[in-house]
Amino acid sequence: MASLVWLIVGLLLVAAEVLSGEFVLVMLGVAALGTAGAVALGAPVWLSALVFAGLAGGLVLGARPALKRRFEVRNELKTNVDALLGKRATVVSTVDHRGGRVRIDGDVWSARTLDEAEVLETDTTVLVMEISGATAIVSAQP
Repeated sequence: MASLVWLIVGLLLVAAEVLSGEFVLVMLGVAALGTAGAVALGAPVWLSALVFAGLAGGLVLGARPALKRRFEVRNELKTNVDALLGKRATVVSTVDHRGGRVRIDGDVWSARTLDEAEVLETDTTVLVMEISGATAIVSAQP
């Protein structure tokens, strides 16, 4: 009977994790499932409490930080305009502060220089400093 209670608690905690997304409830749920196994094998109450505490502590302090780091890395993936910042581009037609054209990763973009006095000639390699609408703001590569 006690193993059934631990099994139900474990499944409820794992299911509740879907709502929180913090990996705490799933760790406690797995610890409860492990405890259900220990109780099913005949562990006394004091040992089942130790099994739960050990598993819960180990999982929350050991596995949870690694899982959180793994999923946070995916959130740092740069996409769209953010992925263009800091990229190198090639001047297609002379670029000054009023306009021009550059090629970024095979696509031709309208461009203008960051510095008003700067004039960049064709085939010059430049650095994309920012994107303003559909215009790349570029600067000569240092």
